[in-house]
Amino acid sequence: MNKTKLAQWVQCFIYRISNTCNTKINTLSLSILYMLLGFFISNALSTIPGQTGDWGIIAAAIIVTVYERISQYTYPLDFKKGVSQVFVNRINYIKIGILYGLFVDAFKLGS
Repeated sequence: MNKTKLAQWVQCFIYRISNTCNTKINTLSLSILYMLLGFFISNALSTIPGQTGDWGIIAAAIIVTVYERISQYTYPLDFKKGVSQVFVNRINYIKIGILYGLFVDAFKLGS
C-alpha cells in the first residue's frame, strides 16, 4: 500500500517531535539562566559599592580577582579529573554573564 502525503507528514512530524525530545534543551535553558544570574551579580556588584564612591576601585579589583581565579580553575593546563565538567561549565556561564553585565554598565555610564 502506498503512503499518502498525510501519512508521510504525520511520520515526519512524529520523527521531529522525537528528535526534539532527545536534544539537550535543558542544557540550553540552564546556560541562559546562569548567564542571567551572572548579569544580575554584575549589576549588584557594580551598583552597591558605587553608592559611596570610594569603593569603586576596591570592588573592581575584587571582581577581576574572582574572575581570574574562576578562569584559572576553568582553563588549567592539565584538567583535573575530579572536577565535574558540568559544574565548570555552569561557573563559566556565570562568568560570561558577569562580563556581559559589566560591559552593559560601562555603556550606560558612557552615554
